[in-house]
Amino acid sequence: MAYSNFTIEEVIKAFQLETNEAADISSRLEPVSLSAHLTTALAKKVPLALAIGTEKASSELIVTDVLVELREKFEDRISFFSGIDFSVAVEKGLTGVCDFLVSLSPVQFYLEAPIIILVEAKRENPVSGFGQCIAEMLAAQHFNTQKGNDIPCIYGTATTGTMWQFLKLEGKKLYIDKEVYAIGQCDKILGILSSMVEQKA
Repeated sequence: MAYSNFTIEEVIKAFQLETNEAADISSRLEPVSLSAHLTTALAKKVPLALAIGTEKASSELIVTDVLVELREKFEDRISFFSGIDFSVAVEKGLTGVCDFLVSLSPVQFYLEAPIIILVEAKRENPVSGFGQCIAEMLAAQHFNTQKGNDIPCIYGTATTGTMWQFLKLEGKKLYIDKEVYAIGQCDKILGILSSMVEQKA
């Protein structure tokens, strides 16, 4: 089974996760001001992505710009990858391609632990990406352990580009944020992602 084949029910049962489906991951986190570049880019690209209406358009026109902004905020001390094969444990079904992942390593030419954030883009709604995103978060947890670079929490977000919902994995405990954020709240989205990098979320 690949990441894309997991439903939320299947991944929770297969990995015996304890879930909190109405967690408060993000409400207390502070927004982060957007650069003029990102503000201008989103004003141009969000309507275009909505008109095209595909996952690829949302990924390329919205999600990438947000993650580039995140990387710049941390002065290139983190790295992010798009569309890479991340087959970690084939026997457990933790195999396939991730839409986006963020590492706390500044190395950009290859993936290095620890992975901190997984981003899964979906066309329909964020919930439709939960199963896949959680499986990728579990794979990141496994990858970090293999590399001897464990961190307390792995974070994830399932997004349509215009709607973002966040998840947190701490050991076997899975938290799903009760809030869904629209791209019009991008300063809040960037604040949440920044807190995840800092392990404060």
